[in-house]
Amino acid sequence: MANQQLSPQKAANAPVKKNIVRNRVEPVLFNTFNTVFMIFLVIVTLYPFLNTIAVSFNAGNDTIRGGIYLLPREWTLQNYKAVFASGTIYNAFWITVARTVLSTVLNIFLTTMLAYTLSRREYAFRKPITLVFVLTMYFNAGLIPGYFLIKDLNLLNSFWVYILPSMVSAFNLIVIRTYIGTLPESLVESARIDGAGDFKIFMQIIFPLCKPVLATIALFVAVGAWNTWFDAFLYTSSTQKLSTLQYELMKLLSSSMNSNSNPNVAAGAGMTQDSATAMVTPLSIRAAVTVVASVPILVVYPFLQKYFVVGLNVGSVKE
Repeated sequence: MANQQLSPQKAANAPVKKNIVRNRVEPVLFNTFNTVFMIFLVIVTLYPFLNTIAVSFNAGNDTIRGGIYLLPREWTLQNYKAVFASGTIYNAFWITVARTVLSTVLNIFLTTMLAYTLSRREYAFRKPITLVFVLTMYFNAGLIPGYFLIKDLNLLNSFWVYILPSMVSAFNLIVIRTYIGTLPESLVESARIDGAGDFKIFMQIIFPLCKPVLATIALFVAVGAWNTWFDAFLYTSSTQKLSTLQYELMKLLSSSMNSNSNPNVAAGAGMTQDSATAMVTPLSIRAAVTVVASVPILVVYPFLQKYFVVGLNVGSVKE
C-alpha cells in the first residue's frame, strides 16, 4: 500500500509536468488550426477571381459544358479579341483614366481642405456646416431632380459632368476630419507662432501628415470613378467620344446576353457569324469583361496597401 502512494516531491512535480506539456502543445495546435483556416480563407477568396480568369481564356462553346475551375480546358484569346474588337473601347479607356485621375486628385485636395477648415475649433460655423454635409448622406433629392440640376448647369454631354459632382464627398470629409483631429494641436500652434497662415499650415503640415488616410480615400474614390457607368448612361450617352470604359463594357455585355453572339463583335474581331457563335458566348464575354475592368485597379492596389491598412484604423485609437 505504501509503495502505491506517490512521494510528496513526485506529487508536487506532476502538475508542473502537465503544465509544461500543455504549454508546448497549445501553441502547436493553435498555429496549425490558424494556418489551415487562413489557407482555406485565401482559397475561398481567390477562387472566384481565378475561375473568372480561367473562363475568360477558355473557348466559349466549351465553357457552356461547365467544369471550368482554375485552368482553361481549351485555351483561346477570342474572348478578349471580341472585347477589344470595337475601336470605341480605346477612346473610352482614356476617358475613364482621365476622369479617374482628375476625380481622385480634386476630391482629395478639396475634401481635405474643407476637412481641415471644419476641424478648427475657432471656426464658429463648423458644426452647422458639418451637419449640412452629414444630412446629404441620409437624404437625396432623387434621380429626376439631379438630372435637371445637371441640365441647368449645362453639364449634359460634357466631360466635366464626370468631375464636378464628385469633387467633395461627405463621407470622405468625416473620415479626413476625424484623422486631422488626431494630429497634435501643438504643430499648428507652433506654426502660427512662426507666422504661418492657414493655407501654409494646411499645405506644409496638415496635408503631408494625412498621407495614410488620403491614400485610403484615394483608393475609394479611384475605384468608384473607375467602376461607375450610370452617369455616362444618363448624361453623355448621346456623345460617343465621351463614353467610358465601363459603359462600353456594359453595352457589350448586354448585347452578348441578348443573343448568343454579337454580329458587330464578330465582324470587328474578323470572324464569321458561325465561328463567333462557336467561340464567343455570353458567359465567356462576361468573364473577359470582368477581367478587363478589374486589372487596372488590381495593379494600383499593392502600392496603396500599406496606407490602406493604416487608414482603416483612423480614429480607432486616440491618445
